[in-house]
Amino acid sequence: MGVTDVLIVGAGPTGLVLACDLARRGAAVRIVDRSPVPPRTSRAKGPNARSLEILDDLGVAEEVLAAGSAPLPMLKYRDRLPVAETDPWADSAPSPDAPYDRGRLIAQWRLEEILRDRLAGYGVHVELGREVTGLAEGPGGRHVDVAFAEGRTERARYVVGCDGAHSSVRKLLGIGFEGTTAEDQVMVCGDVDLADGALDRTRWHQWFDEDGAVMLCPIPGTRTGWWFQAGPERDGRGLPLAPTADGFRRLLARHTGLPGWVLTRAELLSTYRVNVRMADRFRAGRVLLAGDAAHVHAVAGGLGMNTGIQDAFNLGWKLGLVLAGHAGPELLDTYEEERLPVAARTLDLTSERLRATLEAIRRPGGGLDAAITPDTTGLGVGYRWSSLARGHAEARQAGDGSTATPDAEVRTARDAERPAPQPGDRAPDAPCVDAATGARTRLHRVFAGPRTTVLGFGPGSAAVLREVAAAYGDAGVRTCRVYAAHEDRATSAPGEAVVDDEGHAAAAYGRGASDGTGTGTRTSTVVVVRPDHHLGLSAPAADARSVHAYLHRLHGAARSAERFSGIGGRRR
Repeated sequence: MGVTDVLIVGAGPTGLVLACDLARRGAAVRIVDRSPVPPRTSRAKGPNARSLEILDDLGVAEEVLAAGSAPLPMLKYRDRLPVAETDPWADSAPSPDAPYDRGRLIAQWRLEEILRDRLAGYGVHVELGREVTGLAEGPGGRHVDVAFAEGRTERARYVVGCDGAHSSVRKLLGIGFEGTTAEDQVMVCGDVDLADGALDRTRWHQWFDEDGAVMLCPIPGTRTGWWFQAGPERDGRGLPLAPTADGFRRLLARHTGLPGWVLTRAELLSTYRVNVRMADRFRAGRVLLAGDAAHVHAVAGGLGMNTGIQDAFNLGWKLGLVLAGHAGPELLDTYEEERLPVAARTLDLTSERLRATLEAIRRPGGGLDAAITPDTTGLGVGYRWSSLARGHAEARQAGDGSTATPDAEVRTARDAERPAPQPGDRAPDAPCVDAATGARTRLHRVFAGPRTTVLGFGPGSAAVLREVAAAYGDAGVRTCRVYAAHEDRATSAPGEAVVDDEGHAAAAYGRGASDGTGTGTRTSTVVVVRPDHHLGLSAPAADARSVHAYLHRLHGAARSAERFSGIGGRRR
């Protein structure tokens, strides 16, 4: 019986992002889904800013942007009359360190199509109509035996359950899913067609009345398609009725004043109840959980699909390094260490935003914009508490037990204007110039792909970059020298190189080293950026051993450990 590296259960956005990430790493990955056909659902309205960065890394952001639309201004009504219009993103703009300042509206089924096509480019196709019914640890704990409803049993080194809130994988593991369901907070949803010209498609229309609500948002890529959300009709006992096309027409006529006949089609009808639940743990041996299988929360803020995509991006590189034999399986413990607190915070954030929204819509002019805050972009999510977020002194101690001598960095007045990102934080983007070609590029383009990146700021970093390239260049580590605009480039470093021609990289990373003064290693810095675009380590270039200790944890022993002599210090 052959053994698959990773079997992913569930082919929604979470599973597809994970499958794409693993496939490009060369892992033998398979993805199964119990549905007999690709699910066509529009529950999620699109990726937020952080998820767009991830999709960019996977090479599909341009297609997503083309297929979707920018978030729309919200037109709010009361008693059928327009009372307010709000653009939650009016004061937002792209910045050098975050070129995506807002999300994108796109039907979930269309996003899944794009991801399936990307996955097919790696020769991997979703296996439809396959339901997992059993999980058992194999002999010696070296694999998982997976039983399917059709009677077959197959083996995988790891299994990841991305199969939604009713996850079979989670239930088979016996992992608790504690939380609450608000039976009184109910919404009916569906995709509908309205007669052409019935409503302005440049607005997200929201009718909030004392006795109910209707929300209609145009579906990008369609001429007459809309997302329909509403408070449900209720029976004589006040219980919510199941959604129907005729029910949608009655709700439309009651709240909007439009005749019911303008709603010409209704499909994908569903009832949504607010569930706030989280799995007790995200890993059980060789089986892991991601996305809604691990956590569900209020819809406010649109973080459901996005949190799953970001789970997958956190997990993919860790599985990849373990499968390649660079890291031990204990690296997978950091998935739960990092993502479980994020999930818990997301539950709190979305519940808070739901409360704010329910309060806002009681007043004329209130609407769904109350759910949107800077937190919902995902750009501020980081892992400073993680064992993978190391100060250089900690990394040295972890590497050889020695006590590091702090090497004070010289900080310019310009650096002091903004704090430098800390280990665990999202690595900022920055526009720059490819030193070899002169073409415009960005740091996130440098980071793209399944590798760890070591950035060198300042002339003293060149020696460290050479050592890293020699020791880890074949083990999934790239190096990139960041030159200041007027810095002497006569002494080249290995790997890639960019010119920080406008100073945005130096500003984003708080590095005086890029001012081009050539003052030596005291102002030179080395930054290790994880494959998921989070800082792992920032250290003075004089402390090469901290860089080695950190890379050793992720990528195993260097090809030649003695290459890391520790500039300015004793040899190992």
